[in-house]
Amino acid sequence: MIQPWRSAEEPAFKPITTIGWVLILIRGTALFFVVFGGLILLLLIRLVERPVWGLHRPWTPHITQIVCRTAFQILGIRHIVRGVQMGDKGAVVSNHASWLDIFALNARKRVYFVSKSEVASWPLIGWLARATGTVFIRRNRHEARTHNSVFEARLKAGHQLLFFPEGTSTDGLRVLPFKSTLFAAFFAKELRDDLSIQPVTLVYHAPPGEDPRFYGWWADMDFGPHCLKVLATPRQGTVEVVYHQPVRVRDFPDRKALASHCESAVRSALIPPSSSR
Repeated sequence: MIQPWRSAEEPAFKPITTIGWVLILIRGTALFFVVFGGLILLLLIRLVERPVWGLHRPWTPHITQIVCRTAFQILGIRHIVRGVQMGDKGAVVSNHASWLDIFALNARKRVYFVSKSEVASWPLIGWLARATGTVFIRRNRHEARTHNSVFEARLKAGHQLLFFPEGTSTDGLRVLPFKSTLFAAFFAKELRDDLSIQPVTLVYHAPPGEDPRFYGWWADMDFGPHCLKVLATPRQGTVEVVYHQPVRVRDFPDRKALASHCESAVRSALIPPSSSR
């Protein structure tokens, strides 16, 4: 079982002010209607999409992207995209820092997340994850063959799967060593010659005057208080999504070499750990 990453000390956040509670009410209400309105529309369209196109989703991913873009506008967080998004068949791998990663990565690119099975039972996040086509897996090496079959089916259907190879979230100021196990599916005989992998770095810039780890969500942090903290902040920060040069799976001898290359690419665009607390 993968243990959550923990820091020596967690950031101390400022208490929520009266203005903050007003912002929670306004932003929270708007976000609720946008997210759940989009979810209801998505589920209604899937009633037609699923029986006709199966795994293929010609319409609903556009709803997900619109909802995620609108969420950043409501929150007041600036969302910046750098680099060129991959158009080839394959997967995306990224560092993992916050629950906001889901919105940041979905806002501009059609991707399908690969997540631990526990997430499926989480209130709100689990419902959204299932509706948007997330692939749930058990982090058990004995089920690796089953995972590979699921990944192959999705990749053959043209889905770009998105992995968090660190296996857990951090404070957003570092990249943990990438675990190579999930990269094995890319080396399946039917897929290796046709797939590309694009490393992506998520870089969070805290609001003015706040701890650099402001948007990070890790270890035993509760979702509710963290979400309220973000909603209550008058002047928000920025999230950058940096798309690196895609690589062909066939150009690497094995999963470990591919994982190492992707880790280096993701790490290259992140704030050095020496600047963290």
